[in-house]
Amino acid sequence: MIRLGPTFLLLTCLLCTCDRAQTNETGSRGATGQRHEISGQAMGSYYRITYLGDSIPFLTGSVDSLLDAYNLELSAWVPESKLSQFNERDSGVDLRGTQHFIPNLELAIKISRETDGAYDPTVAPLVNYWGFGAGERRTSTDYDVAEIARLRTLVGLENIELKGERLTKKIPGVQLDVSASAKGYGVDLVSELMSARGRPNHLVDIGGEMRGGGTKDGAAWNVAIRLPDEDKTKIASAGTLPLMNGRALATSGNYLNYYKVDGETYSHTINPKTGMVERNTLLSASVLAPDCATADAYATACMVLGPEKALRLIEARPEMEGYFLTRGDDGTLVTLKSSGL
Repeated sequence: MIRLGPTFLLLTCLLCTCDRAQTNETGSRGATGQRHEISGQAMGSYYRITYLGDSIPFLTGSVDSLLDAYNLELSAWVPESKLSQFNERDSGVDLRGTQHFIPNLELAIKISRETDGAYDPTVAPLVNYWGFGAGERRTSTDYDVAEIARLRTLVGLENIELKGERLTKKIPGVQLDVSASAKGYGVDLVSELMSARGRPNHLVDIGGEMRGGGTKDGAAWNVAIRLPDEDKTKIASAGTLPLMNGRALATSGNYLNYYKVDGETYSHTINPKTGMVERNTLLSASVLAPDCATADAYATACMVLGPEKALRLIEARPEMEGYFLTRGDDGTLVTLKSSGL
């Protein structure tokens, strides 16, 4: 374990690139060719794509169209999306003609089973109750135990059924939330687009979730573990991790997605089994995996499980690695990492 000083008591782990790309299409030239960067807004956050080789005309438009199409299927903030339609109806939806919904749902079901329900795509009613997702922020520290118990009956894979291209709910009120893997899936989509357009050497970053395609001039794309405090302009780095050949890195943490009511902090990690806001000593979880959607969902599961169980979960999967920031007994920040790191 690496102990960092008490200055970093409540820090969490976000990601930023160490190797900042050129901000125009005529940047520096490396061993594998010209280096370019484009950026924009997507999924309630930013995206930034760095790639090597000749410039791709109209790439920004292609990326925006790709992510917009994804949102029309799976965004909880787009009223006409398939996800919103499913959540609003008592029965279900026809998924014919969709491209992304079924792969996302099948991945979510797989990871929910692998994590024993620590990650569950049917957690949406509880997420909304606590003021995240499509829910309204709470104005009181009081909560209704009976209502939480009722909402918990809506949570669980047994409450949905996917038959072919038809998704149904077993009881009214069941809702889906795949936001825990949405940005990661978007990263994978863009990474696949870059490879299809003949630019295998690239780094895709959507809101801090990243995937490194190929290499950067023959070496890995280095990304940093960022240690922010409440002042988002303050940045400190705890070190770097390498991404290459499609390896992806995603981080989940409570530090930048929370609100306070009368001094009580409500963070966005909801335990599907208890129905409560999860509070444990794990401040953030970074997971490396072969694809970003998987890394994203597993990082969320790790936050629910807490540091010890999270570390065991990742150690049992040789294709993954984990980097966890926890609060030690003496108030210092403690870094735990899987053996492969």
